[in-house]
Amino acid sequence: HRRFDYRPKTDPYCQARYTFCPTGSAIPVMKGEDVIEVYRLQAPVWEFKYGDLLGHLKIMHDAVGFKSSLTGKNYTMEWYELFQLGNCTFPHLRPGMDAPFWCNQGAACFYEGIDDAHWKANGTLVLVTTISGTMFNEMAQWVKYDNETGIYYETWTVQESPDKKSTVWFDSYECSKFILRTYQKLADLGAVFKKIQTNYTSIILFSGEPIYLGNETSIFGPQGNKTLAAAIRDFYSPFKPHQSVREFFVDLFKIIDRVILNHQFYLFYNLEYWFLPMKSPYLKIIYEEVPLPVGNKASFGV
Repeated sequence: HRRFDYRPKTDPYCQARYTFCPTGSAIPVMKGEDVIEVYRLQAPVWEFKYGDLLGHLKIMHDAVGFKSSLTGKNYTMEWYELFQLGNCTFPHLRPGMDAPFWCNQGAACFYEGIDDAHWKANGTLVLVTTISGTMFNEMAQWVKYDNETGIYYETWTVQESPDKKSTVWFDSYECSKFILRTYQKLADLGAVFKKIQTNYTSIILFSGEPIYLGNETSIFGPQGNKTLAAAIRDFYSPFKPHQSVREFFVDLFKIIDRVILNHQFYLFYNLEYWFLPMKSPYLKIIYEEVPLPVGNKASFGV
């Protein structure tokens, strides 16, 4: 996933259904000698059943919690879409504009408190490691860098087949990937993680080798490819970015129908368009284990 030099200003056209990070605060500076517990947080985004096609989907949202031993304060940190999931997955087709218009950014949100009831009742709240205040402060610096340079949300993972060793053409960039990056950073700083099973949701498209199509200017600009531009607009025409989670899944299944009928998908990734020659089983939502990382420095705590 490409890193960018800065985060672009958001266009006023992009309106969020829910305010992004409404109670967010700056990440505090911890005392070096503080001992901070790190918690894995996970809960379902939506309990959704669609006939017998996919059965019960485990669409989970991931976050990480911290508890300071010195102050007793709890904190939650997560990464999610600025304008909700639909906007990160589908563009707007605006009158008078040839190119699809994307309202797509994701960012980290940090706030005081852990909503124990939410995470415990529906999912997971479990201690995964203990770190020092110094390590926490180093992690906070990394979060700032990660947030300023990894700016676009990417819903889809695209790979060649369901086989574990199959080629991954494009990797997703969403809430769980941020949590995995955070754990890895803590491990690199010396955190030692407990040996517990940790599972994450991925939405995977299956495709032959992707074909590069170009960027917005080369496709939709004055010297652009009118036929290709029309095909991309047509592909995205049934989908509505401003929508609830339920409506998002309705659109998701519209996509599946189109993809299976036509064996095609147009992917917008790192500001470029790609054509995916889709193949069976086309799309899968999987919930699979990703182990906690192993560090490479002298350990701290137990």
